[in-house]
Amino acid sequence: MVIGLTMMNVNRGAEFEVWQELVKISGVTRVMHFFGEFDYIAIIEANDLSELNRTVDDIKLIQGVTTTRTFVEHLLSFMK
Repeated sequence: MVIGLTMMNVNRGAEFEVWQELVKISGVTRVMHFFGEFDYIAIIEANDLSELNRTVDDIKLIQGVTTTRTFVEHLLSFMK
């Protein structure tokens, strides 16, 4: 399993519409709103890096999302 934390900025005034689209995306397990450098952080759970990448690509397609930055945590089987 791969967990991604995707931080994003959105256009002013588009926050609610972006949130509504984020929670619809498969693999997005939590969306948090922040004040500061980033507006939202989405936690993504995926089976592999390819699936995570597709999910981040879906986020980038949301109208109002201006930038993203994703950090990846790769859970290795020996760390269970």
